Amino acid sequence: MEQGNYSVGLDIGTTKIVAIIGRENEYGKIEILGTGRSKSLGVHRGVVNNITQTISSIQQAVEQAELNSGLKIGSVVVGIAGQHIRSLHHSDYITRPNSEEVIDNDDLDKLCNQVYKLVMLPGEEIIHVLPQEYKVDGQSEIKEPVGMYGGRLEANFHVVVGQVSSIKNIGRCIKSAGLDLGNITLEPLASADAVLSQEEKEAGVALIDIGGGTTDLAIFKDGIIRHTSVIPFGGNVITEDIKEGCSIIEKQAELLKIKFGSAWPGENKDNEIVSIPGLRGREPKEITLKNLSKIIHARVVEIVEQVYVEIKNYGHEEQKKKLIAGIVLTGGGSQLKHLKQLVEYITGMDTRIGYPNEHLAGDSDEEVASPLYATAVGLLMNSLEAKKKNRMVQHQEEELKEEEVLVGEENEMGAKTNAATHPERKSIFDKWSEKLKDFLDNAE
Repeated sequence: MEQGNYSVGLDIGTTKIVAIIGRENEYGKIEILGTGRSKSLGVHRGVVNNITQTISSIQQAVEQAELNSGLKIGSVVVGIAGQHIRSLHHSDYITRPNSEEVIDNDDLDKLCNQVYKLVMLPGEEIIHVLPQEYKVDGQSEIKEPVGMYGGRLEANFHVVVGQVSSIKNIGRCIKSAGLDLGNITLEPLASADAVLSQEEKEAGVALIDIGGGTTDLAIFKDGIIRHTSVIPFGGNVITEDIKEGCSIIEKQAELLKIKFGSAWPGENKDNEIVSIPGLRGREPKEITLKNLSKIIHARVVEIVEQVYVEIKNYGHEEQKKKLIAGIVLTGGGSQLKHLKQLVEYITGMDTRIGYPNEHLAGDSDEEVASPLYATAVGLLMNSLEAKKKNRMVQHQEEELKEEEVLVGEENEMGAKTNAATHPERKSIFDKWSEKLKDFLDNAE
C-alpha cells in the first residue's frame, strides 16, 4: 500500500509512547491497520528530558506498529503537551484592497499568518492560531465569512504558545528515530477530536485528559475552542503518593492503583486488606484498601480542583458561557474507579468517560477504543485530515495548470489564424470553451 493511503499518529506521553497507523474507509470511519506501544523513558511531565531514551522508546513503538501492519512508517503527526504550554486571546484585522470582491480563503490565511508574527516572550513560539469568530465591517459574531463582501476583516483568536526548545527537542527525537515530522498538534485538541461529538462542542463541554505526567484541558462552546490549559500533574503523582504512603516500590504502587484503587474512600470496608510481596527475603506488607483509597482520593481531589479553577477562569458561571454538556474525562487516568462520581461531586457538572470509538470502524481492536488511546487516535485523525486537504489543493492546482495549457493552445491558434479566417477562429474558441466546460463539469 502506498504511503498516500494511510497516516500515522504518534503520542509521546510521560508513561507510554503509542504509534497508530490507520486510513479512512469508504464510510468515512477510521480503520486501524496497526498499533505499537512502548514504555516512555526520557519524558517528564510531557517534556522530553532525555533525548537518547526517548528516541529508543519511539523506535520501539514504531517498529511494533510496522510489524503489526506490515507497512513502513515515514511521516508522523505528533502531540505536544507539558507545563510550558500557555494560551492567550488576541484580536487582529486586515483591510482588504478591494471590498467589491468577496472574502475568500486567502484573506483568512492572510489574517491568520499576521497573528503568527506576534512577538512572544523570549524562547516561546506560537503552535496554533485558532480563529473563534469573525467581524466583517463591524458586523460581529460571524462564523464563516467566506463569500461575504467587506473591506475590513477582523477576528478573535485563541493562540496556543509553547517553548521553542521543547518543540525542537521533539523534532530532534522524531528525526533521529528515522521519521519525518508531519505536524505538531496540541494534545488536548487531538483528544477532543477523538472523543467529543459536534453536539457537545456546540452545547459547551470541558474535556479533561488525565495522562501520566499532565492533565490537559480543552473547553468548547458554540463549536469553537474557547480555552486550553495543561496542568503539570497526572496519574504518576498518584502512584508516587501510594509509593511514599505505603513504603513500596513504584511498580507495585502502579499495580495497586490499577487493580484496587478507587477515588472514593467510603467505598472500602476497614477489613479489606491486600498483601504485597516483600523485597528479597522480607516479610510481605499488608495494606488496607481504605488507606489506599484515602491516599488516591486526596491527590485526585487536588487535580480536579485545579482543573475546576481553570473552568471557572474561562467564565463557566456566566449564563452565556455555561457548559451544558458538562465534562468528558479521557486518558489513562480516567479509568480510575469512581472518578466520574468524584468529579460530579466536586464540580456539580454532568460527567462521562470519553472513548475514541465513535470515529473508528466497527471491527477495530477493543484496546484501541480505550480512553488510553484517545490522544493517539486524535493525532491519526489530524494526520488523515491534513492529507485530505493537501490532495484537494493539489487537485485544484492541477485543474488550474490544465486550464492554462488550454488557454495557451488557444492563443497560439489565434496567432496563426489571420483576419480572413474569422469564422473559423470563432469555432476554435467555441470548441475550447466546450472543452473547458466539460473539464470543469467532470471535475465537479
